[in-house]
Amino acid sequence: MTLQIGDRAPDFSARTQDGKTVSLSDFVGKKTLVLYFYPKDDTPGCTAEACSFRDNHQMFLDAGAVVLGVSADSDASHGSFAKKHSLPFSLVSDESGELRAKYGVKSTLGLFPGRVTYVIDKRGIIKYVFSSQIRFSAHVEKALDIVKELERPVATA
Repeated sequence: MTLQIGDRAPDFSARTQDGKTVSLSDFVGKKTLVLYFYPKDDTPGCTAEACSFRDNHQMFLDAGAVVLGVSADSDASHGSFAKKHSLPFSLVSDESGELRAKYGVKSTLGLFPGRVTYVIDKRGIIKYVFSSQIRFSAHVEKALDIVKELERPVATA
């Protein structure tokens, strides 16, 4: 199943690098969620993407969003990766691939776990989907644009 803009985001409950459990329901009604799936900790592209999210993290917070990264790496790997690169957001361990399957994140060429970013609004509705294995910084730029748009006050006549 491939999720699209306008679909309700599937609920999930998963463990972060610090052993805490995080769920979609933690954010619904409160915050916009930027949920980004990436192939593997400490690979060049994934490091560039994570560091781009880090460098723009305050802008996401200021716009009312929370960032969560997801890969199949272990909690220990995520902990090391987050510490090494001073990542201020949580990384979710999806060792079973269940979360990736719920969100329909397919492998690239059948070999590499996909790189897909979802922006989920406060109602739990997917507002943006971006999939690109090689355009690392575009995931961040586009997600930030959507988050800012979601938080912009609606003009009334």
